Amino acid sequence: MLPIGLPPAHVASFFHRHPEIEILEAFVIDVNGVPRGKWIPRDRAEEVLVSGIALPRSVLVLDVWGRDVDRAGLASGTGDPDGLCLPVEGSLCPMPWVERPMAQVMLTMADDDGQPFFADSRQLLDRVLDRYRALGLTPVVATELEFYLIDRHRTPLDPVRPPKSEHGRWQGWQTQVLSVTELHDNGALLADIAAACRAMAVPADSTLRENGPGQYEINLKHVADALAAADHAVMLKRIVRGVAARHGLDATFMAKPYGDHEGSGMHIHFSVLDQEGNAVFASAPDQANPALRHAVAGVLDSLGDCMLLFAPHNNSYRRLWLSEHSPTVASWGYDNRNAAVRVVTSSPGASRLENRVPGADVNPYLAIAGLLASAHRGLVARSEPPPPARPGDPVPDSQRLPALWERSIERFATSTFITEYLGARFQSVFVATKRQELDEYRLRVTDVEYDAYLRTV
Repeated sequence: MLPIGLPPAHVASFFHRHPEIEILEAFVIDVNGVPRGKWIPRDRAEEVLVSGIALPRSVLVLDVWGRDVDRAGLASGTGDPDGLCLPVEGSLCPMPWVERPMAQVMLTMADDDGQPFFADSRQLLDRVLDRYRALGLTPVVATELEFYLIDRHRTPLDPVRPPKSEHGRWQGWQTQVLSVTELHDNGALLADIAAACRAMAVPADSTLRENGPGQYEINLKHVADALAAADHAVMLKRIVRGVAARHGLDATFMAKPYGDHEGSGMHIHFSVLDQEGNAVFASAPDQANPALRHAVAGVLDSLGDCMLLFAPHNNSYRRLWLSEHSPTVASWGYDNRNAAVRVVTSSPGASRLENRVPGADVNPYLAIAGLLASAHRGLVARSEPPPPARPGDPVPDSQRLPALWERSIERFATSTFITEYLGARFQSVFVATKRQELDEYRLRVTDVEYDAYLRTV
């Protein structure tokens, strides 16, 4: 799907309704899910929204520290050429959490010939969706995002800690899962998040207190547009961080900010509609129909190939450790939160699968693309999964997921599945990015190494 500019009448109407706007924040989403862009003064905003703006193509392939990735071949030695970036429909809206009146617009990048740029993760997801369109199918997707609220005042010896209670009486180290009292303690902040979601058309649903100290989860509603579902996840992250800052806190979607507490996931729920709007996965309770089984099999078969999309950072693998709710095995089960793929069939029309592997630190477009590509392969091949796992079942070593970042990078680099669905050029630049980040980690000596070895060995 080729990007186009917004209609001038639509842009004029937006600024007529929002005369207070001074700045337009225009950004793309890079391979790590990080917004990168510019502030545009109001008097130039209409031009950008209608005709687009040029940004270096290399900005889509930066490492997590925001540095060029030389081995990706998009910046060094090429002259670092620009790509034309055009607005994503529906993303122009005010930014309610900022003090200065501002609007935002998400951009997507086109190549020199006007085709979608291969390293734009939003366009990669759209390419996967083309395969569903060819079958007359429409994926329905929703995400659940977990995050931690953390105290802004920290030191190198105390880098992360939960916020104090509303009136500063104690540090909130309690677990307090599903505590409504703690929802009330952060009621003003959560209300502002909900208000910002409404203002920005992000379909937030329920909010709950999660297992870790200061950890919360916000669920997004199912939509029959996987691109929009990924957009909503990106926008929710921006909203949570922005509103938390207004309340004097930080918010983090890091997969595992505390070594001894629960990690944060981005669970992805997925079902399919046919051309008549019928639920393709509709099943009796605990009886996945053939299409749902095929999709589950495809996801399980490709989990190892897709691990770098679901666990893209070194810290991601701290979350995927032996614990009650973080999967370590390519297994599935009915309403089984220990499994990598949870199948929900309690309501036939809402039958779906849930991928529980991705962390909250993922690029939502890439994580959803990996899930949908895997399920598509299973649907087309009519694959069958192994028997469903039950809590307490023994774990076969053959089904264990990659537990090390380096192994996931190398498996992604050699995966013919990734080449087929996401393209060899994207595969190459994403691997180059992750190898550069891995090299940086190898240069850093951690405090635990000093503690263990400096004076001992």
